[in-house]
Amino acid sequence: MRGRVRGLKDVIPRWRDRIPKAHQQYADCLASSTASLVFVKRDLIALHAQVRASVRSSCVNEPLAKQTEERADFSIEKYGERTEEKEECEEQLLAEYAALLGFFVASVAVLTGAAVKQDRLPKRFGPLDLALLGIATHKLSRIVAKDRITGVLRAPFVCYIRSAGAGEVEEEPRGHGMQRGIGNLISCPYCMAPWCATALGFGLVFAPRVTRLFGAIFASVAVSDFLSRAYLKLKEEK
Repeated sequence: MRGRVRGLKDVIPRWRDRIPKAHQQYADCLASSTASLVFVKRDLIALHAQVRASVRSSCVNEPLAKQTEERADFSIEKYGERTEEKEECEEQLLAEYAALLGFFVASVAVLTGAAVKQDRLPKRFGPLDLALLGIATHKLSRIVAKDRITGVLRAPFVCYIRSAGAGEVEEEPRGHGMQRGIGNLISCPYCMAPWCATALGFGLVFAPRVTRLFGAIFASVAVSDFLSRAYLKLKEEK
């Protein structure tokens, strides 16, 4: 037993000498590994920043810059940039159309304000009134824009081209500026339809009995036109 104790006493000093050396070697190895990891991390961060900057500049910044440039250009000259119908595009009277549109909107606003003030706005339109307004609008717009008899009203703004049959004529706008703008409006039944519908609609608000009377007249003429065309078609087939 005493021999074992003496052996341990001899071994312990030797291990005391080795432990600091091993600890120092481990600390040096750990320090070098930490330094290497720091350098690797720094390089990865720099590489990630470069890749992110390049991707952002190529995929984000350039499209955004192009979109900003395209959106920032509000010039009217760009209106006909891509069309092949350059001559027709040059006849687009944007200023005159803006004036006509302003007059239309102002008139609607004034009439709506008057209807609200007099408490005349209906809560809803019945299906019969809507049908009557639709058919009357169709016929009234064609009477204004295409009828041969009403050509005297369009004459200051249009030129006669040829007969279109069924009591209608084909015309084209003439002149420049507002004269041509009005000619484009009153010679096109599709362009006149909103104006006719607005007039009939407010007529139904302020003078419903009179408006229904004239609406029924225009609707009757429209039905008569369709019946006449159907009769001619049946006659041709025979």
